[in-house]
Amino acid sequence: METGSARVSAASRFLRAATPASWVEAARARIPELLIDHANCEKKAAGTALNLMFRYTAHHGLLMRLSRLAREELRHFEQVAGVLRERGIDYTNVPAARYAGGLRDAVRTHEPARLIDLLIVGAVVEARSCERFEVLLPVLDSDLQRFYAGLAESEARHFEVYLALAHELAAGTDIEERIATFLEIDARLITEPDAAFGFHSGPPVERDAAVT
Repeated sequence: METGSARVSAASRFLRAATPASWVEAARARIPELLIDHANCEKKAAGTALNLMFRYTAHHGLLMRLSRLAREELRHFEQVAGVLRERGIDYTNVPAARYAGGLRDAVRTHEPARLIDLLIVGAVVEARSCERFEVLLPVLDSDLQRFYAGLAESEARHFEVYLALAHELAAGTDIEERIATFLEIDARLITEPDAAFGFHSGPPVERDAAVT
């Protein structure tokens, strides 16, 4: 059985591009923004799992696994919100980022292809979260390091759940081409300059350059 660290490494290796160093440096300087966006990401992740549960009620195995996943995502939201409170940072909603939208734009509209694609997107997002936690650890204070190291292991399990469900519901059909499609989109979105900074953003555009 894989250890937590092995799971995290496997999730990161699943991806096709590493987080740019410029994004890590921006995160080091913008911890409050990072934490606020991270809290919103956890809340949205719980909502994604719940939405799938409400839409696809005929899949018992999916319902049970996503129910557990949604509870854990909500717990993560509570934990990040607690960190914000401890640090005197006000929690606010943030605008939708291009990352999730960019992935969802490629989701097919007919069933069961739509469900399979949504599950693949879930796996890619969770894998990217794992990778972000890993690259952030060296630039965080000790309290956040411990917190994010623990979250990385949970996100790795979520990655495994989504990917396993995608394969199961594909009923033996090869979905590697679809996985590759979403991995390529992820790689582009997290390496290309981004006008906004967030947990899943690309390297932020220099602010001076953005206004010229």
